[in-house]
Amino acid sequence: MNKNELNPDASPQAAYGARLRSARESRGWTQDDLAQRLDYSSVHVSAVENGRKPPTLRFSRSADRVFGTEGARDSFERQCREITHGSLLEGFPEYVGFEARAVEIRLYEVGVVPGLLQTPEYAATLEADAVRRQAITPEQAEERVELVSRRQATLARTRSPLIHAVLDESCVRRPMGNSTIMDAQFERLLKFAEMPNTVFQIAPFDMGARRPFSLPVTVLTMPDRSIMSYAESAQRGHLERESASVVPILTAYHQLQAEALSQAASVALIDQLRKGSP
Repeated sequence: MNKNELNPDASPQAAYGARLRSARESRGWTQDDLAQRLDYSSVHVSAVENGRKPPTLRFSRSADRVFGTEGARDSFERQCREITHGSLLEGFPEYVGFEARAVEIRLYEVGVVPGLLQTPEYAATLEADAVRRQAITPEQAEERVELVSRRQATLARTRSPLIHAVLDESCVRRPMGNSTIMDAQFERLLKFAEMPNTVFQIAPFDMGARRPFSLPVTVLTMPDRSIMSYAESAQRGHLERESASVVPILTAYHQLQAEALSQAASVALIDQLRKGSP
């Protein structure tokens, strides 16, 4: 793709590249000039400008520093985050915005440890598999891992939300990476259970038909005490804000907690797994 073929309307990535080129040319810089200022190669700059390579947060922050747009509403970092959200499941970015303001979070997860409880190494291993399957690019994987860290940092705010986490037993039985990664993840779960604003439970396999959910679900309580639920299909995430639809989900969640292991029993199970016991 050469300069004449670049169409900023073709995609968000192309729009980013066109804007980068315009900012560069308005200053009379060559790609080599910009590359030196960004501490990237001119080949990399060319690839981003022409839409062949997606911009990363590191690249975008460097561009904001060079062009004086740090913290601006139209910063390159903000534009990059919008592109990154395009690699996320539809509906999830909207959910994350509500999650950051919630006063109570009730989550149920199947198969993998949920993002709010993941270590960076566990998250990176999970995304590396998505890269292997060519579902996402390495750059998108890196930024998804950073999103996990940002979500966790937001929830560590003053007056942290109350977090109820019920994990299907498959979440802790499924190995993710090597033993070192799993040991650290188990330790993270144990520390989570010790926090004053958390409730941690495992839904054991032998719950069988008494399990009210077959897929992951999250229920948020907002500062005005309104409630909403979030669930995902293979195609998209769905945020439900109608109380009439959310109340039955909340009721089922309470039933799930009643049938799940107590926090003490759940912690004991994690401790056994960490020590290599069956």
